[in-house]
Amino acid sequence: MTLREDATGMLDDLVALRRELHQIPEIGLHLPKTQDMVLAALDGLPLEISTGTGLSSVTAVLRGGKPGPTVLLRGDMDALPVTERSGVSFSSRHEGAMHACGHDLHTAGLVGAARLLSARKDELGGDIVFMFQPGEEGWDGAGLMIEEGVLTSAGRPVDAAYGLHVSSASEPNGMFAARPGPLMAASGGLFVRVIGSGGHGSAPHRALDPVAVACEMVTALQTMVTRRFDVFDPVVITVGQFHAGTRRNIIPDDATFEATVRSFSAEAAERVAETAVRLCQDTATAYGLKAEVSFEPEYPATVNNADEHDFLADTVREVFGEERYHLMDNPLSGSEDFSRVLNEVPGAYVFLGACCSDDPETAPYNHSPLAAFDDGVLADGAALLAELAVRRQARAE
Repeated sequence: MTLREDATGMLDDLVALRRELHQIPEIGLHLPKTQDMVLAALDGLPLEISTGTGLSSVTAVLRGGKPGPTVLLRGDMDALPVTERSGVSFSSRHEGAMHACGHDLHTAGLVGAARLLSARKDELGGDIVFMFQPGEEGWDGAGLMIEEGVLTSAGRPVDAAYGLHVSSASEPNGMFAARPGPLMAASGGLFVRVIGSGGHGSAPHRALDPVAVACEMVTALQTMVTRRFDVFDPVVITVGQFHAGTRRNIIPDDATFEATVRSFSAEAAERVAETAVRLCQDTATAYGLKAEVSFEPEYPATVNNADEHDFLADTVREVFGEERYHLMDNPLSGSEDFSRVLNEVPGAYVFLGACCSDDPETAPYNHSPLAAFDDGVLADGAALLAELAVRRQARAE
């Protein structure tokens, strides 16, 4: 039987695992229940398993029967601080936590790939590393797993790496989508405190109003994006938090705001960090105030190696049909810490539509408390990961 046929045969088991995981969402780097469930799901397979020390990761190495390249397959496991309102019968049992980004499907799909490939252990031309990762949602779990040695866990450096992300909207159900080059944005945080001098709201001339100056910074940042950066190498800045004052007639001593910053090249990421900080500091100075400004880089851009993207796209078309692959015109401005792996290893990342609605454009998107994912795509997701590993190793023969 083919990998796809075998994957279809285990779909019910993968759906059951996914729904169990969905009910016990855990946030951040420490996911003890999720880790235990993954270890139980891998039990009995011919894998060399290790767990993380600084985070509850699981790394499983499958030794192939023949020498060849080492391929890494990744699935992230953490949930989001979202209260679920999807209405599914297997909703979260943890108040304030939800698998709103589909990581429960990623985890179950990677278990499926491990089972598929373990059954073909002797035929494999190289080793395979299964990377079960906590802390993708802003905790840099991939970076921590790299520090703990996931890329050399097979005893030699990984030669290629692949990952998959489901979407509850935007892509039709069952559609694979990717592109060569930048696929997702780099992210960073801009943190600003404008320090003025408080006073009575009726006499602003006797105070140094930090609110007005902070508001001007917010506007100036948007102008900076359109006038200092190439439209074909774009930058996005969104202020998501703004705090100041206690009452409407009191000018406060300070005002603070925080922004997320997205970019698609290393050059733009470096320049926007410098330019945004300087703009805020200079604006404060121009009005006789002070500003404490910092920029904290988070994830680099997720960049698909061109050759590995083409290999992935060809694999999708050969296994599932021409109509199942969508070449994306543009990258997404969301961020992903699998970028850490792709910075070190040639590889590719692909989206898989798991939309429950007939209209992907209006369905609740990932991170929404209403987001729902069709776990019927699990078999195809597991099959694709397994096919990529087998075919990538065969390329080296």
